[in-house]
Amino acid sequence: MTLAQILWVILAIVLIIWLWGLLIGGVGPAINVLLVVALLILLYNLFVGPRPVA
Repeated sequence: MTLAQILWVILAIVLIIWLWGLLIGGVGPAINVLLVVALLILLYNLFVGPRPVA
């Protein structure tokens, strides 16, 4: 598994947890932290993009 694939998996997990926290409520600021982490991973993947395999 490449780094980009791992980051996409982490992004998906973070977004799922974030949505789950919004539905359940009571989690507080942790939801916002998860959203920021997900956005950072997404931006990293968009700017770095797929790198050629040596």
